[in-house]
Amino acid sequence: MSEVRDRAERWPVMSSTDLHRDDWVMALRRDTIRRPGSEEIFTRLVLEHPGAAVIIALDDDGRVLCLKQYRHPAGMRFVELPAGLLDADGEEPLEVAQRELREEASFAAATWRPLAAAYSSPGIIAERIHYFLATDLTAVDRGDFVLQHEEADMELLWVPFEDLLGAVLAGDVTDAPLIIAVLMVRARGLA
Repeated sequence: MSEVRDRAERWPVMSSTDLHRDDWVMALRRDTIRRPGSEEIFTRLVLEHPGAAVIIALDDDGRVLCLKQYRHPAGMRFVELPAGLLDADGEEPLEVAQRELREEASFAAATWRPLAAAYSSPGIIAERIHYFLATDLTAVDRGDFVLQHEEADMELLWVPFEDLLGAVLAGDVTDAPLIIAVLMVRARGLA
């Protein structure tokens, strides 16, 4: 019987070339790799990414805190969940989730539950997203954080969980982290 489990593995990198690297947290490189036990050599593009945390915040009335935000690469305004990059040295995913809930939505949660961690598209990007359920919510001040760029145009809305699940199943919302978080909450019987 085989074990159904991902495992860490590294194939030999023959060379690596930066295609784009600046002071932002992401970079694009081209790696030339060799398949173990073979002389076959080929290239792959890699988008370096520090990872992220996504929060599904559920209030006492069974509503999910959602954001509507414009995303330029897709040319869409998505219904999303609060989220942020793991871009501060030494900051754990839960700390990022707590910070982002406060900064993006002006809420804090007394109860946090990890749901999953998943790679968004491992064939091209190293991004690993950590998913959390936040409950026992209270409104808080953003602190000194200032919303800018696309975030300055975000809309906050509360959506009953069952309505959000229905939108996921109908294909009316297409943000992958939102879909994963909603389905994980339902699969675990948490809403």
